[in-house]
Amino acid sequence: MKLSVALAQINPTVGDLAGNCTLISSYVLQAQEAGVHIIVFPEMIVTGYPVEDLALRPSFQDASIEAVEKLASRISGDIVAVVGYLDKGPQNAVAVIHDGKIKARYVKRHLPNYGVFDEFRNFSAGTSDLIIRIHGVDVAIAICEDIWHSMASIAARTPGLVVVPNGSPFERNKDDVRLALVQQRAREINAPLAYVNMTGGQDDLVFDGDTIVVDHDGTLLARASQFDDQLVIVEIETQERTSNPDVIISEDSAKNAKTIGTLIAPRLSDQAEMWSALVIGLRDYIRKNGFKSVVVGLSGGIDSALVAAIAIDALGASNVHGVAMPSKYSSDHSVEDATALAKASGISFRTVSIAPMVESYMDNLELRGIAEENLQARVRGTTLMGISNQEGHIVLATGNKSELAVGYSTLYGDAVGGFAPIKDIYKTDVWALASWRNAEALAAGEVPPIPERSITKEPSAELRPDQKDSDSLPDYPLLDRVLRLYVDEDHGFDALLRVGFDEALIRRVISLVDKAEYKRRQYPPGTKVSSRAFGKDRRLPMTSRWNES
Repeated sequence: MKLSVALAQINPTVGDLAGNCTLISSYVLQAQEAGVHIIVFPEMIVTGYPVEDLALRPSFQDASIEAVEKLASRISGDIVAVVGYLDKGPQNAVAVIHDGKIKARYVKRHLPNYGVFDEFRNFSAGTSDLIIRIHGVDVAIAICEDIWHSMASIAARTPGLVVVPNGSPFERNKDDVRLALVQQRAREINAPLAYVNMTGGQDDLVFDGDTIVVDHDGTLLARASQFDDQLVIVEIETQERTSNPDVIISEDSAKNAKTIGTLIAPRLSDQAEMWSALVIGLRDYIRKNGFKSVVVGLSGGIDSALVAAIAIDALGASNVHGVAMPSKYSSDHSVEDATALAKASGISFRTVSIAPMVESYMDNLELRGIAEENLQARVRGTTLMGISNQEGHIVLATGNKSELAVGYSTLYGDAVGGFAPIKDIYKTDVWALASWRNAEALAAGEVPPIPERSITKEPSAELRPDQKDSDSLPDYPLLDRVLRLYVDEDHGFDALLRVGFDEALIRRVISLVDKAEYKRRQYPPGTKVSSRAFGKDRRLPMTSRWNES
């Protein structure tokens, strides 16, 4: 038997129930026009995902149920739609819709409670499987985390097809893990498996799609492009089974199944994946929160240049405003490099000297050393926030993960902003992405957006004469190796010693990281691309006498 299955890889907005239902309806119509038998949408598509503690509000639960019921009344004809929504309980559920009615509901059974997920807090778990018969094919439904656990109970019922709505956030190398898992489950159940994931950004998360369909033996049948909204239609050959379904929608064999070519989109490189995630994460944070434009402090250095390039790709050059803010310690090449970026990319650009403002402070305060350095950073932060308030742009913070890890930033200075696009990528990743983006521009016959000197020169905050980052920190390649193990993989002091790092280096880095927790708590949100981002992934006390060393 054959079923024509559509998988709607789309981008919802949390809380926009009407807008999400309109989006769902448009994809149902496309599927109907293509003669599809069943269309599957991502997890919680009606409400957007994740809704966090909104799930606990009875008013939001009621609105979600009302929305999915109204949606069901508008879906007529023979197509079956599997639509994720928030039910009473609260429960993370899907509605099975056919001919204007909700014919069945399934509730997510396994609730993730690790990393960015806190679903034990937000939902109550389901207790039973669901198998529905569509045109004589028994179709089992699971939701996201369900397939990361044993599916023996479903396998025992021998369905002909398994469909899985997902809200699976992007992180580096996760696409390979997903494919292997989907293939493993299909082989265990001995049935084709169709996995659909959402796209777009939500706060610090970004969803990459990566919708996958495999045959009963794990053979890849279709795979969607990453980060693109699209309707994937696959004709799936199912084996005849007699599984005693929970709900029968239709017994007759499917007719006029759509014949299509197999779509297996090529995978993106590691840099292309990360760039897409950072661009979409910023784009959706800005647009979904009602902003239109951003302002970036351009120092001439690599971090601000990379943030500006991401913003240009996300929002268009006309919506990006750069500000150079030289002090008496700023080098000529820093201003030149900031100006070169603006000219190459076509963004709005101005120079605001902070020297007179800093001098005015110094005339009234006796500040020396670090206090004077931080004053310069805070004057820059105040300048950017003033422009933001006056002109309506959102300020982008330009700190990277290496700096955040060790506290190499100034509160209310370079840490100001509404969003921090590169807060989850280390300094070595910053250099790699900048070089990659320039190479992409050259390959396309365009002017590279990032000045070469910004990439090659030694990093410096330029807050005192001849200052270099290496005066205060280990060299970034070495620092990042320690941070990846200590921050991302939770290696302790002894484990880092066994890797071969110098004892003094370990003590120094651990001390810097542990002391900077209070700073990270006050840093703007930014797109998560690693398996262990600062924030929901890594929750540590600010006040603690535990010392790894």
